[in-house]
Amino acid sequence: MIIKTFHRYFILVIFLFTAISCQQPAGHSDTTPFRTTVRHPEWSKNAVLYEVNIRQYTPEGTFRSFEEHLPRLKRLGVDILWLMPVYPIGEKNRKGSLGSYYSIRDYTAVNPHYGSLEDLKHLVATAHALGFHVLFDWVANHTAWDNPWTREHPEWYEHDKDGNFVSPYDWTDVIQLDYSDHDLWKAMIGAMQYWITETDIDGFRCDYPGHIPVAFWDSARTVLEKAKPVFMLAEDEEHPQLLAHAFDMNYAWELMHLTEHIAQGKEKASALTDYFDRQKKIYPPQVYRLNCITNHDENSWSGTAFERYGDAVKTFAMLTFTLPGMPLIYSGQEAGLNKRLRFFEKDTIPWQDTTAWSPFYRDLIRLKHDHKPLWNGSFGSGIDILKNDKPEKVFSFARGDQKERVIVIANLSSDDVDVSVTAPGSQGEYKDLLTGMSFTLEEDPAFHLTPREYLILLHTSD
Repeated sequence: MIIKTFHRYFILVIFLFTAISCQQPAGHSDTTPFRTTVRHPEWSKNAVLYEVNIRQYTPEGTFRSFEEHLPRLKRLGVDILWLMPVYPIGEKNRKGSLGSYYSIRDYTAVNPHYGSLEDLKHLVATAHALGFHVLFDWVANHTAWDNPWTREHPEWYEHDKDGNFVSPYDWTDVIQLDYSDHDLWKAMIGAMQYWITETDIDGFRCDYPGHIPVAFWDSARTVLEKAKPVFMLAEDEEHPQLLAHAFDMNYAWELMHLTEHIAQGKEKASALTDYFDRQKKIYPPQVYRLNCITNHDENSWSGTAFERYGDAVKTFAMLTFTLPGMPLIYSGQEAGLNKRLRFFEKDTIPWQDTTAWSPFYRDLIRLKHDHKPLWNGSFGSGIDILKNDKPEKVFSFARGDQKERVIVIANLSSDDVDVSVTAPGSQGEYKDLLTGMSFTLEEDPAFHLTPREYLILLHTSD
């Protein structure tokens, strides 16, 4: 959403240096995660999310032109399509010539640059026919300056001491809504219902939901579920209580930034062990976390995955598929996108030869689909950190049980490493899921790993 980078890094610093209890719901202890009543749709159990930037996806930047890519995405194997905002963009105080995707002028209309309502309905229906599920991006925190609500319901907005509308942060192209008025709740939920009824979408990715009362989101989920089972993604990591009743999944931003720092040599691989120890105290096993190495904000404002991860892009992308959580692929990531896309202007993704990257992601998606330990939430398995004698460079973990167990051993450094892994109870015959090579693991197996090299090993009882 707009220029969030400064805010996100500020929050990250607060997250890392304040007590975990500050993030937790009331009554939550440091050793007992909160409880959740959310029932994830069955189709999400081993799903991979794909973020669609309609504006930049094709030279035309339309629903119809993107629709032509659906068969390719089906072959890639992604399951859920998240469409960035499809609504008209505000013109008053607009940034750039096209404006921010997240400056919403009308919640129940379609951006004419992308096509018509019928085009959008056709896209969703075609995606459904191919087996995809579809999420719309929802911006409930603020609107454009020229949204009709500013004239019809100015009381739904925050005002300064002089009675003027207020922009959050430096997002000067939008103005802040005020959720103390419950008529706003009804209108906002009604607009969300409209899209489920009109286009049969399967849920929402909700932009910056943490500034809005949790009770609003709880109410929204209850109402939307009356129409159909929905999937809800919160662009948030500061408020775990959003996952208690309203949302299926939130962002694992801390993990993404931590892996960046490991790739850049600013942190050691062992920091991941500390991270997962903390996560177990915050989140129950049922909730989903969103794992990624890039998205629309990171690409535009922080740099491409190659700028931030260097030669370790594939290694850390692999972790987004094998660690607990749902992987995200951003538009163009599967083609090795190495360009910062302009946020407020037309800037088409340079779709070139995808042969170097698409097979890589297709293989990871297949692993995610086919192996139950890697599934999402409690549909899959938690993470067991495996000790090794090179913890500053190598991260090793297992997921699953004796029936099916996946072990990942990853050299996160730029050095050659000889490493011995302590894997109690993991002895037996294994197959490397990417190369097909067979391994016999003893109690403390040893490996030689080149820089950024990793193994994904599978053991089954059959």
